[in-house]
Amino acid sequence: MKYLLFLGTVRDSTPPKPARLGLRVAKACLKHLKQFQAEHDVELVDPMDYDLSAPFKPHFAYAKGQAPKSLDELAEKIKQADGYVMVSPEYNHTMSPALSHLLNHFGSSLFSYKPSVIVTYSAGQWGGVRAAMSMRGILSELGCLPVSAMTNIPKAQEVFHEDGSYQEEQNSERWNNYLARGFLQLEWWAQATKQHREAVDPDKVIQAFKKYPSQRNAP
Repeated sequence: MKYLLFLGTVRDSTPPKPARLGLRVAKACLKHLKQFQAEHDVELVDPMDYDLSAPFKPHFAYAKGQAPKSLDELAEKIKQADGYVMVSPEYNHTMSPALSHLLNHFGSSLFSYKPSVIVTYSAGQWGGVRAAMSMRGILSELGCLPVSAMTNIPKAQEVFHEDGSYQEEQNSERWNNYLARGFLQLEWWAQATKQHREAVDPDKVIQAFKKYPSQRNAP
């Protein structure tokens, strides 16, 4: 199975400390997946690795072969992935602008008919849970429906070291069990949808709206 882990932060300044807290969370997710689901291929997608400069022009708005190479490569990775891990802090009770900006560069046809899992975090007590609830609608619209188990991590700076390892080893089993709920649901749905996509091509059964906005109109 191939998974992409999208990191929803580009913040490298303070406050709050530590800078790029989400990178600790992303590394913790990668460590967990490699330890308990090592047979799968998981790649981190960091928005700081992509030039998404203004004005906004999504990947699908370019003529074929004219998009920036980095967007073409990421589009192909999204298409080939079997599921997605979405890691985000909370901004005004919703997902981070960095993550929504990155995702909005790509059409839903690349994400569709696959599952996702939501992982949110905060430096405070709520763990980004309100952002997680708003992300359900966005990810469903993209077609990568989120699994029911969400992971919300409060005071993440007190849970993980910079390399993603646990600060309090005695709590590692509890955290591993907590992370596993979402990741195991992701694996179950990813295997199921992969098998069905191979048996029945969804694009041949359900027409994708790729040409004109009017294709979405009711009769």
